Amino acid sequence: MNILQNIHAFDVQAFYWFMARKHRALLTRIGRAISFTADGPLYVAGALLCVMTGYEMLALVLTVGFLLERCIYFILKRSCKRNRPADILDGFRSYIIPSDQFSFPSGHTSGAFFVAYCLSEWFPAFSFILYFWAVNVGMSRIFLGVHFPTDTVIGALLGSACAAFIIGVLI
Repeated sequence: MNILQNIHAFDVQAFYWFMARKHRALLTRIGRAISFTADGPLYVAGALLCVMTGYEMLALVLTVGFLLERCIYFILKRSCKRNRPADILDGFRSYIIPSDQFSFPSGHTSGAFFVAYCLSEWFPAFSFILYFWAVNVGMSRIFLGVHFPTDTVIGALLGSACAAFIIGVLI
């Protein structure tokens, strides 16, 4: 058994553990709302708000960084082509219809960690809240049944790495 098969086996076990939680139905309802907060249009609105309130450099970091993050995200998504849980696991149906076919990495999680990292640089007093939100975005994607745990972990790493890189380059 190679390393990828071991990771996948662990991922499936962890996914089933999440799905077996006693309050999964409540977590799924909450997850829909949390996941919505990480949809792309809200990020555009946030960048525009930054410009309107005098945070032009933050808006530039968010815009250029998102372009970088999305490029890497799409390359990974299209090259890895990992199927979503509902496509792999017998008898399982996700609680939402995903926006694309493949699972790896989680774009919602990547975007959330990117934003959390960037905003934490400008507003460090809000770091805990921002990262709490980002972690919950990742968890919501698992509870909604559209991602395996490692999809969200790699999404978090991708978003954080892109934010660190772009801030290092532009600031």
